[in-house]
Amino acid sequence: MVKTFVPDPAVLGQPISLATAAAELLNRAKTALTPRSPYRIGDAVVGDDPFNGRCEGVVVSQRGTAAGVKTATGIVFYDHRVLKPQD
Repeated sequence: MVKTFVPDPAVLGQPISLATAAAELLNRAKTALTPRSPYRIGDAVVGDDPFNGRCEGVVVSQRGTAAGVKTATGIVFYDHRVLKPQD
């Protein structure tokens, strides 16, 4: 089937204001510069924290710099600085 038109890549031809473009650019810069966890969902990690103890598990969720690790006892949230990749 042949299409008789090609969609416009610039948001389908709708005009965008300079303020909206600047706000989007600022939001992208903020999210790029905020700290985030280097571990992704599904990574096997070991967490060693004086409050939560040492646990091995898999990363199942992320909240900013914290990563939720699913262990045998449940989900424990660790700061990304106390996590190490599992050997």
